[in-house]
Amino acid sequence: MIIPKTKEEIELMRESALVVSRTLGMLAKEVKPGITTNKLNKMAEEYIRAQDALPGFLGLYDCPSTLLTSVNEAVVHGLPTDVPLREGDIVAIDCGSIKNGFYGDHAYTFAVGEISPELEKLLQITKESLYIGIREFKAGNRVGDVGYAIQNYCEAEGYGVVRELVGHGLGRKMHEDPEMPNYGRRGRGKKFIEGMTVAIEPMINLGTHRVKQLNDGWTIVTLDGKASAHFEHDVALVNGKPELLSTFDYIYEALGIKSDEEKEFRAD
Repeated sequence: MIIPKTKEEIELMRESALVVSRTLGMLAKEVKPGITTNKLNKMAEEYIRAQDALPGFLGLYDCPSTLLTSVNEAVVHGLPTDVPLREGDIVAIDCGSIKNGFYGDHAYTFAVGEISPELEKLLQITKESLYIGIREFKAGNRVGDVGYAIQNYCEAEGYGVVRELVGHGLGRKMHEDPEMPNYGRRGRGKKFIEGMTVAIEPMINLGTHRVKQLNDGWTIVTLDGKASAHFEHDVALVNGKPELLSTFDYIYEALGIKSDEEKEFRAD
């Protein structure tokens, strides 16, 4: 059952999402060759708690960490380790928070130092597909419209769109209805309603769409060992249009990037 939120609840959810946004912005300065994802995880937990919030992932479904850090061929749910990041890696950092009784949950894939043009394009297309999907989250549309838009854009570039893992509704629980696949058919699935809040999160592979789970019970990797990218935003349906609750602006500020990609999705 879809649980629409009041305007007041949406504002509380925005606060929760921005805890994650600021945390990812803080981490953006630290992602460089030589740092370990365990170190990033420790920094994130301390930073989230300093914002009067709780880590959203830690303990959820017995998750042992604050961050999920997926390096190179890891798609999502990678557990932090003591293995240093290397020049040329990419690392998707997925982070959650709980504040005001609501969850925030979003992700960004970072380049570690200089990366190959092939990986640069993968990150670019995956992030672009996120906004292409968000544009379809509007009054009158359905779940399949978002999935179709993401799938069509990414497959046209020759990339694999992961099937086994999907976006989701978000609120007082980390995972609410509806599921938000990154593939689908136009006009199919549950209809969007005012006040809906969802996490839209393309997971796009350089090669095959097929994946497998490692023996740690968490990490999902591509079946062919090629790289994968993951970007995620929290979005509310307000006045029939998608409105971002999360932002990558803190990341861009840390990295010295100028971008107006979120402008159309911001509150008036």
